[in-house]
Amino acid sequence: MEEQAENPTTGRRGATWALVITSVAGFMAALDNLVVTTALPSIRKDLGGALEDLEWTVSAYTLTFAVLLMLGAALGDRFGRRRLFLVGLTVFTGASAAAALAPGIDALVAARAVQGVGAAIMMPLTLTLLTAAVPAARRGMALGIFSAVTGLAVASGPLIGGSLTEHISWQWIFWLNVPIGLVLLPLARLRLSESYAPDARLDIPGTLLVSGGLFGIVYALVNGQADGWSSAPILTGLILGSALIGGFVHHGFNNKNPMLPMRLFRNRAFFGINIASLLMFLGMFGSIFLLSQFLQSVLGYSPTEAGLRMLPWTGMPLIVAPIAGYLSDRIGGRPVVATGLALQAVGLGLFALVLGPDVSYAAQLPALILGGIGMALYFAPAASLVMSSVRPGEQGIASGANNALREVGGALGVAVLGAVFAARGGYESADTFTDGTIPALWIGAGVVGVAAVVALLIPSRREAAAPAPAEGEKVLVH
Repeated sequence: MEEQAENPTTGRRGATWALVITSVAGFMAALDNLVVTTALPSIRKDLGGALEDLEWTVSAYTLTFAVLLMLGAALGDRFGRRRLFLVGLTVFTGASAAAALAPGIDALVAARAVQGVGAAIMMPLTLTLLTAAVPAARRGMALGIFSAVTGLAVASGPLIGGSLTEHISWQWIFWLNVPIGLVLLPLARLRLSESYAPDARLDIPGTLLVSGGLFGIVYALVNGQADGWSSAPILTGLILGSALIGGFVHHGFNNKNPMLPMRLFRNRAFFGINIASLLMFLGMFGSIFLLSQFLQSVLGYSPTEAGLRMLPWTGMPLIVAPIAGYLSDRIGGRPVVATGLALQAVGLGLFALVLGPDVSYAAQLPALILGGIGMALYFAPAASLVMSSVRPGEQGIASGANNALREVGGALGVAVLGAVFAARGGYESADTFTDGTIPALWIGAGVVGVAAVVALLIPSRREAAAPAPAEGEKVLVH
């Protein structure tokens, strides 16, 4: 599809500015996925709240981010990518300030949800704006730097959150975004060029169906233990949420321009890598949510110490990713991804085996390292597998779908593993916290193990071929 551009910022300097602006914005959005995890005990001590309230401080962000991400990309295509990037950045920055000023846990959760809305508008447009600004000959390097920066945000989230919480206050994990956002806004207005995809269509019914469905299911999972699994609100959430998700799937098969064309899932490669991604994030996010609290609430580490001790897991991709990329080029992405997921599952299983109220860090280290290596082996080839599973004209929507499903997996992971924790343990003592964490980790390990099996559905490099669109179908490009 031809794109219309106005007042383009061209040349090497323009490309450099685009890389800096989009990378910093991407860093902020990615950082806020995990930055709150090591601050949870301090937030609970300061604002109060039960387990379900802590879950919502994480899930409110990932849920709104996930369900609105593809709509954000479409809005940018239609109304101007720079314009919508500025809108998303403004919302994200303002919501960060609101989260820092939150007087209670409910206000914090609401601010986190609005943060997710801003990130959902901003994040998909960073790649579009960067791709448009950088010449094709240097685009691979620019995208590699962007990916490394966002990967660093995920890896450093627990450490940054822990350090700010311990040395200043937990509010500063949100205040940090405000000056950065205020600097980026005028830079983006002056240094990024505007572009459109004027024929882009908005799928409002699809957005409403998936948003309502996921909210109902996550609400029921998060609040089921407190309200009672047979209570009317919980049953309504599960039943209505499942029905709305079913409606979203039906809509994706039958609508001419759905936000997520379900026909893409008929392709083994697209199905395999996306379902594996959802399950991987389900197991990983839920486990990090509990383990970051375990290190502080049970073992007595400070927030900074907890963040540092998680680095062998969350930071390992920065070391292993280049090796994983090399292996993926040599033998194909499927065996690398499947091996990585298997190692991640083994790492979580090892955690469940050694965990106890007095477990030493040395006993945890093999699980952390194995999980980190597994995460790195998964991340490096995943994006390439997503892009190679569809035709070039469908790569935008495929990337958006993969990112959305990862965020959905993260929200479900916190909800599911949190529900297991609440059913078997609690915050009363080190023993009860451990009693709840161990079965939750076994569930996380099992889910990631299933992801490894699903990854084997991805065709080998020799088998792989991009699917042709069905006759008469129109491809929507984001």
